[in-house]
Parts: sequence; structure tokens; C-alpha cells
Amino acid sequence: MTQERVPDGRAKIRILRAVDRAREFVPLGALLRFLQLSPSRFHAWRRLPHGCALDDQSSCPHTSPHRLTPLEIQAIAGMVTAPEYRHIPTGTLGVLAQRLGKVWASPSTWHHLVRRFGWRRPRLRVHPAKPRVGIRTTRADEMWHIDTTVIRLLDGTRACLHAVIDNFSRRILA
Repeated sequence: MTQERVPDGRAKIRILRAVDRAREFVPLGALLRFLQLSPSRFHAWRRLPHGCALDDQSSCPHTSPHRLTPLEIQAIAGMVTAPEYRHIPTGTLGVLAQRLGKVWASPSTWHHLVRRFGWRRPRLRVHPAKPRVGIRTTRADEMWHIDTTVIRLLDGTRACLHAVIDNFSRRILA
């Protein structure tokens, strides 16, 4: 279990009970080495108050009073992804949430959570879509275009290729 998280609180309780039963026959140090569980992690699990769960995100305010609760993280996610706040930058959104009394977290925490969870800010196009048709003609030889392409040769020199194109038929004329 070295370098591995045990996210389920029930699994941690089962491990603690198994260690308690086996301590009668095997020393604690040998048990922890066998489980590959560090003594500091074992004793941290042991020290948790009885009213708190052993989940990775602690719901107990006594163990980490500075950590955001899951409800606060949901409130931040709701404000970040809400279309009505799309015009407000993320840092200013953190200050606005403090003024509204929703979440008390610094703007850097907001930026960290947006990067960590990959929340996308809504981006609605304000301007109408640009036309993609361009200039069209109704008959041949009404309008010509010149297309220029720069070709880099093997010796490092460049050659320019110019093509005269008819707008109506899209054929290369010269």
C-alpha cells in the first residue's frame, strides 16, 4: 500500500480491525511492514475522531478547517460554469462569491480548482457568424484571383509559384 491511496473509509476500518486482531500474535511493526503501511499513516487513521469518516476528503472540520467542503467546491463549479457569470474573469468571480457570501476562497484557489477539474468557462459568441461564402461570380472570366505559393527548395532557396484562377470555374488559367 506504499504510494497508494485507500479512498474508501470502510476499507480503512477493515484494515484497522485486522491489525487489531493480528496484534495479539504479531508485533505492530512487522504487521505494518507486511501491509506496506507506514506507521505515520496508520496512527493518523487511528487518531481520527469517532464522529468523522475515514474517507480521503474528510468531512470533519476538526482535522482540516482550511479545506473546502464538497458543497463549497460544487458552489464554485456552479459559478464557474454558469452562463450568467461568463463575462466575469475567474479571479474577480472569487471576490464576487465572497461578497455574495457563497464561498470564502481566494482567487488563486479558484484558478487551481478550475485547472484541476478542467472546468470550462462558457463562451457564447456575441457577434453574428461571419459569412463563409466570399465573392462569387455568375459567369466565367468575370473575376480572376492570383494565388501565390512560396516553395522552399532543398538548397535553401525559395521559389514563388503564381497561379491565375478563374473565380467562377476555379480553373487555373495561367
